[in-house]
Amino acid sequence: MDASDRWELSPSSSADAPLHYKVVNTDKKRVAYFYDSDIGNYAYVTGHPMKPHRIRLAHSLVMNYGVYKFLEVYRAKPAVFTEMTQFHTDEYIEFLQRVTPDNMDGYVKEQSKYNVGDDCPVFDGLFEFCGISAGGSMEGAARLNRAKCDIAVNWAGGLHHAKKSEASGFCYVNDIVLAIIELLRFKKRVLYIDIDVHHGDGVEEAFYTTDRVMTVSFHKYGEYFPGTGELRDIGIGPGKHYAVNFPLRDGIDDDSYKKIFEPVIDAVMKYFQPEAVVLQCGSDSLSGDRLGCFNLSMRGHANCVDFVRGFGLPTLVLGGGGYTMRNVARTWAYETGRLVGVEMSRELPYNEYYEYYGPDYELDVRASNMENANSNEYLEKIKISVIENLRKTAPVPSVQMQDIPRASMGMTDEEEAELDDLDQDENPDVRVTQRQWEKSVARQDEFEDSDDEELAHANGVSATAKRRPSIMNHKNPHAQADFDPELGKVAPAPHRRASKGRTRDEDDTVMEDAEAMDVANVEEAAKKKSGGDSEAQPPAETEDVEMVDSTDDKAQPTEPAQKESEKAAEQDAEIKEEAPEKTPPSSPKKSNGDKPAPADSAADTADDAAAAKGAAETDAVTEKKDEKEAAKADPSKDDKAEKKTEATESADKETKGDKADKGEKEP
Repeated sequence: MDASDRWELSPSSSADAPLHYKVVNTDKKRVAYFYDSDIGNYAYVTGHPMKPHRIRLAHSLVMNYGVYKFLEVYRAKPAVFTEMTQFHTDEYIEFLQRVTPDNMDGYVKEQSKYNVGDDCPVFDGLFEFCGISAGGSMEGAARLNRAKCDIAVNWAGGLHHAKKSEASGFCYVNDIVLAIIELLRFKKRVLYIDIDVHHGDGVEEAFYTTDRVMTVSFHKYGEYFPGTGELRDIGIGPGKHYAVNFPLRDGIDDDSYKKIFEPVIDAVMKYFQPEAVVLQCGSDSLSGDRLGCFNLSMRGHANCVDFVRGFGLPTLVLGGGGYTMRNVARTWAYETGRLVGVEMSRELPYNEYYEYYGPDYELDVRASNMENANSNEYLEKIKISVIENLRKTAPVPSVQMQDIPRASMGMTDEEEAELDDLDQDENPDVRVTQRQWEKSVARQDEFEDSDDEELAHANGVSATAKRRPSIMNHKNPHAQADFDPELGKVAPAPHRRASKGRTRDEDDTVMEDAEAMDVANVEEAAKKKSGGDSEAQPPAETEDVEMVDSTDDKAQPTEPAQKESEKAAEQDAEIKEEAPEKTPPSSPKKSNGDKPAPADSAADTADDAAAAKGAAETDAVTEKKDEKEAAKADPSKDDKAEKKTEATESADKETKGDKADKGEKEP
């Protein structure tokens, strides 16, 4: 019984479950759907915005809506080392294979080299997770090559930021590049379309110098991760004009996106004429995404999928970004239905993750009232420039497609031996790497950035530290966190870096148990620290401040003050016969309106007054001593000194008289 028969029989049978879909497109497409149930068991680290669990939510909707009846569901074999190294370097994949949260401290240098640690943390099952993601994309490409399906879907794929020997933007292994390499075995030209809010820099970089792959990316550009994807980035060498970038601003809506997407893709199809399409459906371009800044609705996002499907080319549909799980699951499930020609009902069927979709429990992601910073003039100007660049592409390139002979090449033993001799190193004692050997015969623009770094390292050139952008530096402040069924409400979880990850259990929620415990412990510690006092004072600044012991009655003198005190004591010892004894100063009277000062404050005030008086007395005695010595040396100055002393004493008496009239005591 084919799909159309099932559709007709389903409503008439009373024993069947309620119908959650209807057929809207009768053209039959064979859709291969790849899903591995283990994908949801992996978690990056506590609080990380990337949640592989979202794939499980989307698959649950596909199953409970009944869309699976029109799919060929497969569980692909995970990609292995030799398959990943078709693009990535052996050293990088070996590192991903070896590193674990338990031994990561022994790979500090490698983590820095391969950009593993912050955006791309080490977690349990890292290599297996990469194998599942890449395996589904490569198997989908292989089935398209063998014409065993018209469309292949792998929502666990689409990790477009990973580089040849570097992780980036939550991506470790670039499954898209591996899938395109697989398609190029049978297809002359492959088109890559990216509707993620972030620029697909990893895929563009991999095919920047070839005319067999055209990369088209619609993304936010500016002070935003990864900072690439300018309009003028069009490729180099044979790949010039085969990299297409459409930079956008914040808040683009459905209508504006449709006005630019459809004309550009039409022009691409006209001038490039691809034989296969890879569509990356990153859902962080949806409204309200935690790391996104666009304002697309679910149906506006799905319109891109419908439009590409309409060309009837072999198409590989992949996932990508998307950090509000309930919206990711809704959109990818809805787009799966559109790929098989099914319109799904707005009301969600009950499923094991039903609580995640509250409070509306609908299959919909609505646009918000966010301002659209993309004016019509700006979009039209960029669109004209992009289409003009497409016109500059060469006519459809003719690609020679033939199998490389695996048998003997028809040479004699002597000729093969001669070639072997030519391939040998000139100096067997010096080890020469493959890239050093190829340096003299490779084109200048053939190397990627990572290759140049390895060549510099092999030649003894020390590279400067590279500042890598972080995808989590640009978060959406208006995005709402996912629903937590255990708490019964939305529980936002701020990102905190953790040194070790763990495997997610099937019953885990958005805010994991360990994270909830961390929050509780922090709150409890804060209460204990404040001691229940609601008016806790903020901590004092400690930078460049001399701290004193609050338990002492007197503050300890600082080092310069202590030296001055010792010097003054020596001077007092020399002239103690001349210095009159003084009574200790009395505390100043307080007025009727003043409150009694604390004991510590009073003691500090008395100490300050005593120190000031002692310093004044020392200065006076020292001055008298100097005058006497000067008088002995010059008798003519003695009279002047006596007159000066008498004037000083007279002024002191007048001052004391004024203070006595005012009722003040001499300090």
